[in-house]
Amino acid sequence: MPRFCRSVRIEAPAAEVFAWHERPGAFERLTPPWESVRVVARRGGIHDGDRLIMAMGRGPTAMRWVAEHRDYRPGESFRDVQVSGPFARWEHTHRVEPDGPDACRLIDDVEYALPLAALAQPIAGRFVHAKLERMFRYRHTLMQQDIAAHRQSRGESMKILISGSNGLVGSTLIPFLTTGDHSVARLVRDRGAQGVYWNPADGEIDKAKLEGFDAVVHLAGENIADGRWSDEKKKRILDSRVEGTRLLAGALAKLDKKPKVLVCASAIGYYGDRGDEILDETAAPGDGFLSDVCVAWEQAAEPARAAGIRVVHLRIGAVFAADGGALAKMVLPFKLGLGGTLGSGNQYMSWTTIDDVVGMILFAIEHEDLSGPVNAVAPNPVTNRELTKTLGRVLARPTLIPVPAFAFRLALGEIADELLLASTRVVPTKLQQAGYSFRFAELEPALRHLLGG
Repeated sequence: MPRFCRSVRIEAPAAEVFAWHERPGAFERLTPPWESVRVVARRGGIHDGDRLIMAMGRGPTAMRWVAEHRDYRPGESFRDVQVSGPFARWEHTHRVEPDGPDACRLIDDVEYALPLAALAQPIAGRFVHAKLERMFRYRHTLMQQDIAAHRQSRGESMKILISGSNGLVGSTLIPFLTTGDHSVARLVRDRGAQGVYWNPADGEIDKAKLEGFDAVVHLAGENIADGRWSDEKKKRILDSRVEGTRLLAGALAKLDKKPKVLVCASAIGYYGDRGDEILDETAAPGDGFLSDVCVAWEQAAEPARAAGIRVVHLRIGAVFAADGGALAKMVLPFKLGLGGTLGSGNQYMSWTTIDDVVGMILFAIEHEDLSGPVNAVAPNPVTNRELTKTLGRVLARPTLIPVPAFAFRLALGEIADELLLASTRVVPTKLQQAGYSFRFAELEPALRHLLGG
């Protein structure tokens, strides 16, 4: 039976790494973003007889994959055995072995058989092996980084409330926090859902359930890149940020037991189109709709600040993730050989990865010396031309088809100038001074990790 085995050294004790696997969110963190796999149900944890039910693919053609955990040995190993799914047989043993007093080796040992193995193995064997190598390389890198991030923290479990939990950042933040042994609750708009109810449009929030949180992370807001900006759309973009922030900040300010910190999303749109000017947190706001939105958005948190809550405004840049946001929209045309520069190609893009964003959020929560605006970007912004060439190189595709600026303006209107053609060269001065350790400071390694290149 074919076998795949890969190991990695992790700078943490074996017991700590094993405990990471036992916490909620571990599977979600370990699933590569290019794999169409999601959890349908979880029955227990990783003890003998516990089961994980997954869906592979999307829509009516999705395949159900049921894995049962067996041979649980606390602090040492456990095994996943396929009960039903795409393989004729699948057994995955997770082992954690000490490698000195403060490090360990994580070993993933997979034995599998393909359907119609005698026919399929000679044809598909190399493909499956390459796919497993790609997947476990991603998993091991992410686990090393996640555990390092949590080890750099104070090690205290916190109770954290999150708005916008279903968005790109929120849905990644929750499993990152829970695998770090933090407790997470969501702000929800459905009265019947589990969490803290709120309805910013009607000014409603369950103040009683807001009591007792150590930190609040506010990410909610209308998607700015979804469709053209009509007057109605722009009003939703503004109101969803300003009214929601004002409601939440005002409610937190009146609590008997206030959270220590409120981390509010903002955006580098604050700075506007500034050419090649280097922009740190002291730079003035720019001109344009997004700049006005960001200024009002940040001002809306004033009630919390006035009540003594430390407020951090994370001015987030372009967030690169393989399963959402700007990068996901770029990959298909590039894979088809249709990639090219946008407009002049000289405009700067200040970017970061999705895993650095969630790391920055935890860092902001825990570092009391951070307050006010904090640029949440990698330290090396790139021009659109550099981004185009790098993505083409990672995907091994040509980048020969430039798109003129007028075509974007014709197709998208105002959003083209504010999002795609604007040049914003932002640097993360406050994060660097506070000692944040970037997972990815350079673009090409970031893209190769995210896309499995």
